[in-house]
Amino acid sequence: MGHVNLPPGRRGPGGRQWTVLDLVSAAFFAAVLVFFVLVFTSLGDSLAASGRRALARSSTDDPRQRQRILALLDPPSSPASAAGRTVVIDACSAEEVDNMPCEDPRRNSQLSREMNFYRERHCPPPEEMPLCLVPPPKGYRIPVSWPESLHKVPSALRFCSLQSVAFHVGHAVVLDLIWHDNMPYDKIAERKGHQGWMKEEGPYFIFPGGGTMFPDGAQQYIAKLGQFIPINKGLVRTALDMGCGVASFGGFLLKENVMTISFAPRDSHKSQIQFALERGVPAFVAMLGTRRLPFPAYSFDLVHCSRCLIPFTAHNGTYLIEVDRLLRPEGYLVISGPPVQWAKQDKEWADLQAMAHALCYELIAVDGNTAIWKKPSGASCLPNLGNFRLDQCSDNDDPNEAWYVKLKKCVSKVPLSSETSIGAIPKWPKRLSKPPARVSLMKNGIDVFDADTRRWARRVAYYKKSLGVKLGSPQIRNVMDMNAFFGGFAASLSSEPVWVMNVVPARKPLTLGIIYDRGLVGVYHDWCEAFSTYPRTYDLIHVAGINSLIRDTSGKNRCSLVDLMVEMDRMLRPEGTAVVRDSPEVIDKAAHIARAIRWTVHVHESEPESRGGEKILVATKTFWTLPATSS
Repeated sequence: MGHVNLPPGRRGPGGRQWTVLDLVSAAFFAAVLVFFVLVFTSLGDSLAASGRRALARSSTDDPRQRQRILALLDPPSSPASAAGRTVVIDACSAEEVDNMPCEDPRRNSQLSREMNFYRERHCPPPEEMPLCLVPPPKGYRIPVSWPESLHKVPSALRFCSLQSVAFHVGHAVVLDLIWHDNMPYDKIAERKGHQGWMKEEGPYFIFPGGGTMFPDGAQQYIAKLGQFIPINKGLVRTALDMGCGVASFGGFLLKENVMTISFAPRDSHKSQIQFALERGVPAFVAMLGTRRLPFPAYSFDLVHCSRCLIPFTAHNGTYLIEVDRLLRPEGYLVISGPPVQWAKQDKEWADLQAMAHALCYELIAVDGNTAIWKKPSGASCLPNLGNFRLDQCSDNDDPNEAWYVKLKKCVSKVPLSSETSIGAIPKWPKRLSKPPARVSLMKNGIDVFDADTRRWARRVAYYKKSLGVKLGSPQIRNVMDMNAFFGGFAASLSSEPVWVMNVVPARKPLTLGIIYDRGLVGVYHDWCEAFSTYPRTYDLIHVAGINSLIRDTSGKNRCSLVDLMVEMDRMLRPEGTAVVRDSPEVIDKAAHIARAIRWTVHVHESEPESRGGEKILVATKTFWTLPATSS
């Protein structure tokens, strides 16, 4: 019992048996040798860096490891304390190429189906969020450029009429063509190809511009609507397309200078919104279920539903009431498809007409299965609300509040009807630069608006000329401003071939209505949660005051800057650009995190006219792929 018997093959020379003391001594000397190697050679640094990378990989599974990597990248003290540490956050698994944390079917399928609650946003708690970088799918390519992609039409498509492939927006050309491998999902093409939604041609998907209710093309459909709606006269500028499919309606409205924001849920067709964004058409993921849509009141000049299958009069008319909240006075509502003169839906069609009448909407036309209404200019129809058992909301209800606000069964008041109606605001493009009526509700609002407009014109010029940001180039089409305020950044880009998703943080002043009054589009959002978009959908992400997005009113962090920048990486396309401006201390920390998420980083001084002492980080997301696996 004083020794350990080893198999014959493990004994030393001469058959000597190893005792327990021998084994302990050998282990001790081996440990000493390893210690000296790690401390006094470069191998130790290499192994330490490798260990930190392994820590990042394991953080996707272990909450304790997640906290350790957060501590390395976002230490409580100065980021200088982390200087020299090689921390690289690793990739998520290949199964996560379309990861949308707040629209995850694996989580949402367990929730209630009442009023489609399970298809709305449902975010995991921060500790369950994987700390990893979403990879591109196998075969991913940089998206077809805007507008030079016209010259990349392959020979297999030469038989197509260019009219079915491209159309003009001012001096730019919009090509309805994307790489198949960027979104290798054939279900929509298989099911909707005969309706002109999209078709697969060689390595591409093409989008002829059709839809379920307009298989002959969106152009003809829009022309028919134009007989009743002043689409091309500058009066209609902002539109909402509900249940948009691949957003051909919104895409073809661009040439009429109508900015349409399109939405659809993440559903069995999978990547409808991802297809729209890959085409360069404004869109995001949403579901009209139990909550208000994330827009302020009186945002849209036109609300459109083409076979969106929303039961507008169900649940005491809750969904039509939400449309009324969003629609600008004198705005237009178009419903194409069920229940408009639809077989076996006579009652639903009668209820829809009755409720629209109770809201004093004017029925302009019924053409086949398409109905067009016009909203009244003010509150003149209040006595009619009782005809459909509708009540007016109390004075305590703010119709502009819409972030996780439950749908109301009351009609919102229109306190500024004369100032917000289509007939009162300037035509496009004059409305872009004139201070809207809603600005006057803020202290010194008009002066702040004018100063903000001048400031952003100056800053964007500096971005282009001095920082090398490729605004105005074919590489940048989809742009996000994460902290938009009055939309000054987007307004300064109005002459460029881009569109901007203006995001107003839900905890900040609700200025999004002013952005819509200017003829721009955007949403409310809380940046301590993931945004409702697919990965790789923005070419440029801009944020001024990034640290303010994660802090509460007391100045404490509600979430981590690391998580926020990992979310930015998820949304940004490979070789896309991020522009971040903040204090020098925050920019130093952001640069440290940017390198950990594999961005190339350059830090600049702010423009000479700036007096805020800010710095500007300009970063590029590198195009990396998962390593090939052997079969």
